[in-house]
Order: sequence, then C-alpha cells, then structure tokens
Amino acid sequence: MMTTHLVVGAGPIGSTLALYLAERGDHVRLLTRSGSGPEHPGIERRAGDAGAAAELWSAIDGAAAVHWCLHASRYRADTWRAELPGLESGVLRAASSADIPVIFAESLYALDSGEQPFTSASPFVPGSAKGEVRVELLRAREHARARTVSVAASDYFGPFARANAHAGERMIVPILRGRTVRPLGAVDQPHSFTYLPDLATAMARAADDTAIDGLVMAPTAPPITQRDLIAEYARAADVHAPRVRPIPGGLLRWAGRLHRDSAELAEMLHQWEQPYVMDSRSDETRLGVTPTPLEDAAAATIAWWRAAADTQSR
Repeated sequence: MMTTHLVVGAGPIGSTLALYLAERGDHVRLLTRSGSGPEHPGIERRAGDAGAAAELWSAIDGAAAVHWCLHASRYRADTWRAELPGLESGVLRAASSADIPVIFAESLYALDSGEQPFTSASPFVPGSAKGEVRVELLRAREHARARTVSVAASDYFGPFARANAHAGERMIVPILRGRTVRPLGAVDQPHSFTYLPDLATAMARAADDTAIDGLVMAPTAPPITQRDLIAEYARAADVHAPRVRPIPGGLLRWAGRLHRDSAELAEMLHQWEQPYVMDSRSDETRLGVTPTPLEDAAAATIAWWRAAADTQSR
C-alpha cells in the first residue's frame, strides 16, 4: 500500500522533499496557499491554508507523517513571533489527534552563539531575536504529544535554492554570466553549507524511523569558505573563477539604520563574519544518510540552474 506524506510549503525545502518522496514511490500531498509546487505524477498539489484548522485536518487525513516546510511571511523576528507559534501549535494538535509525527525543517539559529561545532547535543544559545523565537518553537515541540523531529540545516544550496539562499542565486547567476560575485561577510571563514537533497533525505528517514525524535543535524559536508564554494561552482560550470567582492558588514549595518530589511540581515552577520560550523556525523549514523560530496552537489546544482534557464528561454 502506498504511503501518503503531507508536505506543507513548496519553497526550496518543501519542493525538494516532495520530489524525493514521490520519486521513491510515496504519494505526496503538497499543501500551499496557491496549490503550487513541482509537477510529478506522485504529487497531489492542494490549495489550502495550513493555519486554518479545518483545511489542515483535511490535508492530514490518511497521511503517515507531516513535513513542516512552512515559514513566516517576512524575515523579521516580530513576524516570526506573531505567526509561527500559532501555526506550529495547530499542526502539533492535528498530528497528535491523528497519531502521526511532524518533521520540521530547522535552522541553527537557536544554537548559533554557542560553542562550535554545533551538534544535536549543543545547548540552545541564540545570538539574535530570531534565534530566541526558534528556541521557543523547539521547546514547544519537545512538549508536544506528537512525535516531532527537527532536522537542523545550515545555509542550504542546491536545486530550488534561489534568491533567498546565500549560496543560491546570488552566487550562481553572476558565475554563469561572468560577473562579480558579491557574497555577504567574510569570504574566507569556514562555513557549513547543507545540500538540499541531503536535508530532504534526512527528513524522509526521520519520518520513517519511529526511534528518531528531537533535534538532529542534517547530513552536511565539512565546512568550506564562501570563496572556495564559488570556485567549486565555477569548476562545475566550466567557467573561469569570478571576481569576488564581499559586501562589507559595516555597510550593511549602516543600511540597516535606514531600511528594516537590511537591519534584519545585519542582525545575523555574526554567522558570516566568523566560523559557522556544524558537525552532523553522529546523526548521519542515526539517519543512515551521508552528505553528498561537494563536487557532485555543485555539479547537480549548476545543471539544475542551466536547465531552468533553458526552460525559461523557450
């Protein structure tokens, strides 16, 4: 009998996960406000509001697990605090009633001022208002009646990672066009980057294995600098390594005094001006998943971008 998974949200994580589950033979119910998402015979795209109890309960009916890939409407701590606790409370109640797990896509924000490398055993030491919200959400999941797994990833890259990903469009498009790349912060500090298909695989495994709960680290390759990641993309694209001119943190902080969105980015500069490293090895063993080698991940990412550009040009 085919297993049904409910995936909520069709951003980079939700789209990658929905395709992974469908391609392994599961039935995927993909819930978004607009009914959007990738096309696949195994994906049932459904329009609905995950914040409306009746619509969420209808979407959960018959599912073996919920994968929560939904985020707030804006990248602001006050928006996160206003929107996310209520949304997560709703899905936890529904999942508890259905006796199914909720698998959350999570970040490192709750840990990011603590000792590195970050692991699933690291204490919560948030370094921002956004991180404080993440801690509150993680604590609420710990006390939920449903089984919950929070799969924490660092900054992600890969197919579907577009404008909002530091290692997505803002790196790759300039590389493919032969232009200067303008990354944020210090480009020669080690930084962990999580490959989206590895995160998706980990979330699927977490749903399958009832022994897994709590916080786990998504399989993530050893850290690399932004400069070296840019060079790896260029090699995969078979183009010359581009010029790299980082955006100074001081400039972003100054802009933050004038623009709220810049201030929200500036709040997270500590992640980009110093090492930002996670260690997923113990959780790789639990999940039975290892990270994709960087060379292969970069090649697949560049191939996806070129295919997407070719499709748009037709």
